[in-house]
Amino acid sequence: MIQIIDWERQATEALKSIARRQDLKAHVERTPALNGLLRRAAARYVAGATREEGIEAARRLLAKGYAVSLEYIGENTTDAAECEAAAGEMAALVGELGELGITARVSFDLSHIGLAADDGLAYEQLLRLTRHARELGIEPFVSMEESAKTGRILDVYKRAAISDSGIGITLQAHLNRTPGDLAGLEGIGGPIRIVKGAYQEPAEVAIGRSEALNERYLQLVEAALAQGRRVSVATHDEALIEAVIARGWASHGVEFELLYGIRPDLAGKLKASGYPVRVYVTYGEEWYLYLCHRIAEFPPNLYRALADVVGEAAVDSVSAYD
Repeated sequence: MIQIIDWERQATEALKSIARRQDLKAHVERTPALNGLLRRAAARYVAGATREEGIEAARRLLAKGYAVSLEYIGENTTDAAECEAAAGEMAALVGELGELGITARVSFDLSHIGLAADDGLAYEQLLRLTRHARELGIEPFVSMEESAKTGRILDVYKRAAISDSGIGITLQAHLNRTPGDLAGLEGIGGPIRIVKGAYQEPAEVAIGRSEALNERYLQLVEAALAQGRRVSVATHDEALIEAVIARGWASHGVEFELLYGIRPDLAGKLKASGYPVRVYVTYGEEWYLYLCHRIAEFPPNLYRALADVVGEAAVDSVSAYD
């Protein structure tokens, strides 16, 4: 009897493990030829290395009728000076968006601005960034990271949200703790972004991709709406999106949020049907982890990455959006 190997599941697990291998990341960074090849693959999912490239991608998407989120990618920064430099780049991003009159959401990874060094530093910098953003009409949002950081991220978020109730937060549906975390946010903070969860987690703290996960996802959307929040349904899973539409939630405070470079066809279809669609645009030099996660979420993207590596033309993901 021939055993059928679940290669996609194995590929997903392998890629998530590779994403956390600092030795592999370091090897890529110090090998110019390899770095150049993988950077070509990352260009499909990362708008560029610079703030200017990120903003330009956002402007073009806005012109096509999409809302946008922007993130300067990076995490697990342990040096306080580097954390402050990252926060400085985020403040510059917010300031430039404000000067250009661009309506956008800006997301912050707390471990990029202090959490990996000191919770107090992360709180202080988040508060400065969110106040700056709100003054300029930019919506501040906190991203989510591995489960080991979830409690600390939520603690910092709650402290900041007491001072500014408009800050948004991301929650990961695959974590077993998330329904309780959402209930604990009752009356605190602003909009909620719900993702399935991209990080590799132990079985005792998270559930894998399954019908059970989809059901939990929908329960979280319903619970967040019941709290009176705006909700970003951040998924490329068409079955989930169709379920949200079928339940009538798409006309009651829900938007669909898709990652830059992934399923532009789906984004266009949803927008053409009259639903609000947001594209999550990233930029920066820390693209290695991000690339691994994007391929891990949908292993057939590996074929696309190989095509991008050997292709002659530069990737322009914005052009794929209608």
